[in-house]
Amino acid sequence: MKNLSILLIAVLFFACNAKQKKVSEWRGENRSGIYNETNLLEEWPTEGPAVLWDIEGIGNGYGSPVIKDDKIFLNGEVDSVAYLFALDLHGKTIWKTEFGTDWMKSYVGSRSAPTVVDDMIYVASGMGDIACIHTEAGELKWEMNMLEKYEGKNTNFGYSQSLLIDGDLVFAAPGGLENNIIALNRFTGELVWTNPGVGEMPAYCSPMLLEFPSRKVLVTFSDHALIGIESQTGKMLWTELQDTLCHINGNTPIYEDGYLYYVTGCGNGAVKMQVSEDGSQITEVWRNKELDNIMGGAVKLNGKIIASAHRKKVWKSIDINTGEIRDTLKFGRGATIAADGMLYCYNERGQVGLVNVTPESMDLVSKFKVTKGTKEHFAQPVINDGVLYIRHGDALVAYDIKKKI
Repeated sequence: MKNLSILLIAVLFFACNAKQKKVSEWRGENRSGIYNETNLLEEWPTEGPAVLWDIEGIGNGYGSPVIKDDKIFLNGEVDSVAYLFALDLHGKTIWKTEFGTDWMKSYVGSRSAPTVVDDMIYVASGMGDIACIHTEAGELKWEMNMLEKYEGKNTNFGYSQSLLIDGDLVFAAPGGLENNIIALNRFTGELVWTNPGVGEMPAYCSPMLLEFPSRKVLVTFSDHALIGIESQTGKMLWTELQDTLCHINGNTPIYEDGYLYYVTGCGNGAVKMQVSEDGSQITEVWRNKELDNIMGGAVKLNGKIIASAHRKKVWKSIDINTGEIRDTLKFGRGATIAADGMLYCYNERGQVGLVNVTPESMDLVSKFKVTKGTKEHFAQPVINDGVLYIRHGDALVAYDIKKKI
């Protein structure tokens, strides 16, 4: 009897774990910008960490790579065509798959990162094409266009959303009056629900998911609103209207311990919201308009929210309890991630900085310049298995940042 009980427990354990989907996506786990890495260099050589390899010809774009097992996936535009590229861990192209048309106006190129779930990849182009592609050979499983099928309304700089997966659903934001935010069956591409939001253009934000005992809440921005929607039903739970000075809300919010943090531009600044225990309500705790990042991302590290400011080009840290500025770091402005307790800053001049963050200060430890690639330095860095990946236009560079034993 005892052996039978042990066998049943084992079967249940493996059955439950088999249902858990491994997701590789935008800005790492929970889209937080914090990469779960250890044993990384605490200081770099003067010339920067060693370059493992680099590749050019991946198309124009600003979307970050996503690493799943032994493959690297990233989006790129070539001659107006949107491609998904698959590379091996040495930077060699395995395959590339066309999935639509990409953005060819201001800041030409791809805008988003792929989302990989098990053996499927979900991608979106700047012109509203969404596709599901198989990881092994790049086979296109299904595709559709949000502008054509759901009467979407594109942004001034192109759709910039990295698609979010929850169970059998994939979420996207066509924008517009009726189908502002939608959920599709991720295996077929068929519509499951639609929500009109507040009837405006989408933002440049990639959504996130909050999990509560009674529901999951999809959180995203539209043109001038922060929105919370029950993910399985499409029911609107709450909205928070933003200042209308501009509409560039490009950062995914951060959620931890019952609080939602976000950093926006155009007068709205950094905000802390308390979320009710069932996710149905939000209440503002503090707001600090001095930190006004529009697209470089923010991280929660050592009791502080950290990002670069847009108008005053310095990195700033805000105390999560008081909402007050704790420290500033002169390093331009750009993208922010963290790993192994350290801050990684990639500014718009192409410099990458390694920053030590204490409760009192941010101290620049090391820096180097990215020399490969084309156009603006807008892509978000990625860290995986001791390797720092920097995408600069049509080039991807892999740096070794692992400590040597």
